[in-house]
Amino acid sequence: MPPSPLSNLQTSAETVDKLTSLIEIGISLSAERDRNKLLSLILEHGKRLCHCDAATMYLVDDEDRLAFSLRTRGDPLPVSHLALHDPVTGAPNERHLATWVALHPHSVVIDDAYDEPRFDLSGTHEMDRLSGYHTQSMLTVPMRSRAGTVVGVLQFLNALDTDGQVVPFRHPLVQVAEALAAQAAVAIENHALLEGRAELIDAIIQMIAGAIDARSPHTGEHCARVPTLALMLAEAAGASEEGVHANFRFRSQDAWREFRIGAWMHDCGKITTPDHVLEKGAKLEMFYNRIHEVRMRFEILRRDADIARLQSVIDGEDPAQADARFAETCTRLAEDFAFVAGMNLGAESTRPEDVERLRRIGDQAWTSHFDRRLGLTPAEHQRLGPDAAAPAGASRRERLLQDRPEHRISHTPRDRELFARGFRVDVPKYRLDHGEMHNLSVPSGTLTPEERFLSRAHVMHTLSMLELIPFPDGLKRVPEYAGTHHESLTGNGYPRRMSADELSVPARIMAIADIFEALTAPDRPYRKANSLSEAIELLAGFRDRGSIDPDLFALFLREGIHLRYAEQFLKPEQIDSVNIARYV
Repeated sequence: MPPSPLSNLQTSAETVDKLTSLIEIGISLSAERDRNKLLSLILEHGKRLCHCDAATMYLVDDEDRLAFSLRTRGDPLPVSHLALHDPVTGAPNERHLATWVALHPHSVVIDDAYDEPRFDLSGTHEMDRLSGYHTQSMLTVPMRSRAGTVVGVLQFLNALDTDGQVVPFRHPLVQVAEALAAQAAVAIENHALLEGRAELIDAIIQMIAGAIDARSPHTGEHCARVPTLALMLAEAAGASEEGVHANFRFRSQDAWREFRIGAWMHDCGKITTPDHVLEKGAKLEMFYNRIHEVRMRFEILRRDADIARLQSVIDGEDPAQADARFAETCTRLAEDFAFVAGMNLGAESTRPEDVERLRRIGDQAWTSHFDRRLGLTPAEHQRLGPDAAAPAGASRRERLLQDRPEHRISHTPRDRELFARGFRVDVPKYRLDHGEMHNLSVPSGTLTPEERFLSRAHVMHTLSMLELIPFPDGLKRVPEYAGTHHESLTGNGYPRRMSADELSVPARIMAIADIFEALTAPDRPYRKANSLSEAIELLAGFRDRGSIDPDLFALFLREGIHLRYAEQFLKPEQIDSVNIARYV
């Protein structure tokens, strides 16, 4: 039976102690997530195992160098990098002890650093001169990964006997140091893999968020601004020493990262929102602004009126009377079109009398002579109503503003599957309704009820997407943070109508961040950007209606987060004074 790697140690008790220590070290190294603490642990454990006075670590960097990383005592080394190969010839650098050990790789024991002909130890001597330390015995060990690649070098200095005197390193300790170095290499490699995975996840998340913002020039940077604002408010809440948020804390960097990822992903479901809904700046806008079609119908009515004027004169009517009637018609048509065009912008709320006037205007008829079934897509043909059929070449009277069957688009099977996931939402009858009267009559803004629902449905898509991802421990709450920013403390938010008791502090923070960003965004197509004071007044309205957390709103203002955010993201002309005393 081959001897144990530790069989040359002086006593069995010492062997047991070293083996126990190596096991404990392996456990502690595998549990440490902080890189700097991990490197410190490696050196401290190495010092204790080798019973020496000091230790130094070099790690191989991306430029084929040994980079000085850590020392357990004294000042930093005067040379922070050692090239493993000559940058011109590519020849291996075997002059220095650390590089020789990394290149070969074998451990080296030196009994007296000032009587060593094999290696250039001038750097060690210079460090001794600067620090007043005296290096005598040295043990240098390579750290090799599971694949056999050297990731760094451990260097232990001045072995000590039981009386604390410097002695040479006993050769049996080389095996102990090599075992530690192997554990250290694996721990460093695992940490690098975890960091790499985290960086990859973060990069993919930010890429998705950036792609969503890039879809529309009108919502650009929304997915980036909301996380910034949310983190500002979370930091302020976490720093509170009194009040309702005194007990709120993200207890670790992982918890902060979980919240940050949730904030970045809060609108990932918008990738499913149709562009014409996302960018809709006018009520008749679809893939283009259909006000041009309506204007052409007014042009036709005016031309018909002109033809009627000429025909009446030919038939013997007094020209002056015919001209007066035509002028009156032109004035009315101009006023009617100006009204319809104004309604199309959605800048003001629509009153019942406005809808009634729209209806009267829309009931006017114009004559169509061409078959409107021609040139349609198969999907449009399927939506056509029976009134679309007409004899070839026959003229027909059509309303000035139309709501036709082909304007109405049904929900898809995927839509119905999404709605069946337990969301508490009121689903409209149709997925979309492009009817002209239907669109022009919306009470406020530019979106129809169907489009508003479709826009809000992005949160359902966000949740359904994120809940399919097997997030590791430490990221389990990402869907919660990402999918609750449209919930309300009143219980009438969406998509789950969660109650106040169900909404965590991070979820409440996300709601305020999302609303305030939208109120101050300078790039929305359907309204001008609010000033800072106007946005705060509107946000206070959400508080007064019980939609957002009043304590977080007060903290938002008291800590000046609104100003910090404004200075970073708002246009100078938007930033005005805010009387905080009105709200806090």
